[in-house]
Amino acid sequence: MKIESSLLIDELQALTEKSSGQVQKFKSLTDVQLNFKPNPQAWSILECIEHLNLYGDYYLPEIERQILAAVGKPASPVFKTGWLGNYFAGLMQVQDGKMKRMKSPKDKVPSHSELSRTTIDRFLKQQELLKSLLQQSKAVDLQRTKTAISLTKLLRLRLGDTFRFFIYHIERHVLQAERISKKQGVL
Repeated sequence: MKIESSLLIDELQALTEKSSGQVQKFKSLTDVQLNFKPNPQAWSILECIEHLNLYGDYYLPEIERQILAAVGKPASPVFKTGWLGNYFAGLMQVQDGKMKRMKSPKDKVPSHSELSRTTIDRFLKQQELLKSLLQQSKAVDLQRTKTAISLTKLLRLRLGDTFRFFIYHIERHVLQAERISKKQGVL
């Protein structure tokens, strides 16, 4: 995939705004509704959001570090995805309301956690940082700037691919949380 860097950032900012707005609506739900599980193996709305927070705890500082290190270097107006980054982003991307099923790493599974509505506040705060980082990334090269991934520090993705993977992952689990709310007949 080849795309203008500014267009990619604009698309990702729009997805981030949409996800933030959807999660903001969850604040109107009761604690019982936020912790409802359709079945014992499923996640609750808060567990979906906490899963995203756990990823944010890793990726947001990593992205920020790499942007700060890349400031002042010439930025390309065009972003070309790497094959590995495109693969990871494709795994996360929601297409026609459908998602590929996959297992989460154990350290990112929040099930059976004691969660409260502060989980939502934490997520929305992370989303504000993400929006800021997307804005800052307009001044760096999305292709040459690389970030480590949470699975292993040995693999590094292009910053544009990391943003795509991370934001598509958010979109995926926000959709999962919305589906849980619909099963309860709320929102």
